Amino acid sequence: MPTPRRHLPTHEVENQPDPLGDVNLFANDPILVTTTPDHLTEYGAALGRADKRATGQAANRHTPELTLFDTGGRRLDEVSFHPAYHQMMSLSQGAGYAATAWDGGSHVEHAAMVYMASQVEPGHCCPLTMTYAAIPALQADAGLAAAWVPKLTARSYDPSILPIDQKTSATLGMAMTEKQGGSDVRTNSTKAIRAGDHWRLTGHKWFCSAPMSDGFLTLAQTDKGLTCFLVPRWLEGDRNAIHLMRLKDKLGNKANASSEIEYHNALAYQLGDEGRGVQTIIEMVHHTRLDTAIAPAGLMRGALTHAMHWARHRRAFQKTLIDQPLMGAVLADLILDWQAATHLGLHVAAAFDDPNARPFSRIAVALAKFLNNKLCPRVALEAMEVLGGMGYVEDTPMPMYYREAPLNSIWEGSGNVICLDILRTLAREPEAGASLTTDLDRATGQDARYDQAVKDHRAHWPALPAEHEARAFAERTALLLAASVLIRHAPSAVADGFISTRIHAPFGQIAGSATGLDIASILASFES
Repeated sequence: MPTPRRHLPTHEVENQPDPLGDVNLFANDPILVTTTPDHLTEYGAALGRADKRATGQAANRHTPELTLFDTGGRRLDEVSFHPAYHQMMSLSQGAGYAATAWDGGSHVEHAAMVYMASQVEPGHCCPLTMTYAAIPALQADAGLAAAWVPKLTARSYDPSILPIDQKTSATLGMAMTEKQGGSDVRTNSTKAIRAGDHWRLTGHKWFCSAPMSDGFLTLAQTDKGLTCFLVPRWLEGDRNAIHLMRLKDKLGNKANASSEIEYHNALAYQLGDEGRGVQTIIEMVHHTRLDTAIAPAGLMRGALTHAMHWARHRRAFQKTLIDQPLMGAVLADLILDWQAATHLGLHVAAAFDDPNARPFSRIAVALAKFLNNKLCPRVALEAMEVLGGMGYVEDTPMPMYYREAPLNSIWEGSGNVICLDILRTLAREPEAGASLTTDLDRATGQDARYDQAVKDHRAHWPALPAEHEARAFAERTALLLAASVLIRHAPSAVADGFISTRIHAPFGQIAGSATGLDIASILASFES
C-alpha cells in the first residue's frame, strides 16, 4: 500500500492587500481629468486593467532576443519579442501615442499618453516616442515626409518585415551616438559616400534603440561635415546593410531592444542640408526631450499608486499604514514631487502646441527634464520602501519602477549635458530667457514667499552663472518654474507645501523630513 500523502498545513492569509485590480489611469488621476481631453479615458481604462499590467510585466520578464543567422547561416539581424511586447505596441500605437500630436490632437494629449503608458510598461514607449519625435524632423524633405509621415501617424501596429510602401504603419528610430563621443556627436566617424540619388553609410553606432524600427534618423560625415540621413531598415526584396552587433544588457527598460549596430555600405537618404545634420536632427531631439520630461512623472505616479494602495489596506500597530502620522508625512512629501513633475511636464507640453511659444518650450523642456528626472529615483525608492520587503520582490512592479527611474535622465543628454544646454540656450536665444521671465512672473502676487524667491534668484544670478554652477542654477530655476505652475493650477495645499519646503525654507533631502504640511489635503490630492 502506498503511503498516503499528507498536505502541508497552511494558514489564513490576513493583512495582505488584495491586488490592485482594474484602475482607470485617466479617470483616477486628478491632474489629467482637469488638464487633458476626456476621450483619453479609454486609453487610461485599457492600460489600467489588471490583465494589461500583467502583459506589461510579461514584456519585461521575457526580454527581446537577437537572431543573427537563420538555420542555413544566412544573416538575419532580427530581434524577436514576446507576444506581450507586441500587445503593448498594438494598444498604444492604435490609440495614437505617436500620432495624436500631428493628426488633430495635441502635444498635451501625447504627453498624457506617455505619462500613462510609463506607469504600466515603459519599454514600448521608446520606439513610439521616437516615431512621434521624428515627424517634425522629416519635414526637412518633402519627398521623404510624403512617403513616411502617413505610415508613422497611422493608428495601427504593423511589425512585418517589409519595405515602407508595403506596410500599413511604421515606426522610426534614432541612431546617433558613437563610442568615442557619446553626446559629443560632432566627433562621429561614420562616413557617407554619395551614390546617385542616395548615399551609402559605413560606420558604427554605440546606441540604436528599437532596432526593429522601419528606419532610423542618423548622423554621418560627408565632405561638407556632419549630415542627417534617413536609413530604411528594409529594402525592396532585400535587407539594408545594418548589422546588429549585440543587444545592450541594460539596468531597466527591459522590453525595449536597445542595440549596437554597424552600417556596412548601408543605403541612406539625405535629410536636410549637407553639413547641417545637428540642426536637422535637433527637431527630433527637441520632441524626445518632452517625453523624457513627462515619463518620470508617470513612473512616480505608478510607484505612488501601488504605495498608496498598500498603505490604505495594510495595518500595523493597530492602525492602517496611511493613518500612521509618519507614513502620512512620507507619502505627502512624495506626492508634492509627483504633483510638481506632472503639472510642469503638462505645462511644457502645452507650449509645444503654441507655435509662438517655441522659445519658452525650448528652455522649459530642458528645465523640466532635468528636475523631473532628479526627483524620480527618490520617489521610486521611497515608494518601494512603503511596501517593505514586498516592494523589493518582482511580484510587484516596484523593482521595475526603480530600475527605470534613471533612464530618462541619461537618455538624450545626461544631467550635465542638459544643464550646459540650458546655459547655451539662454546665452544664444534671448527670447527664451524673456519668455521664461514672463512665465515666472505670471504667478507673482499670490504668494509672498514665491515672489521673494524669484527676486532673490535674479539678484543672485544677474547674469548667467559660471559653468561649475550650472546645476545649481538649473535646479533653482526649475524649482521656481514648477512652483509657478503649481500656484496657477494645483490645489492650494500642494502649492503651499511645495513652496514652503522646496522654495522658501528647503528641508532635508530625505522624504518625510519636511514639516508644517497639510498632510491630509495633500494625500487627498492624489486621486479624483
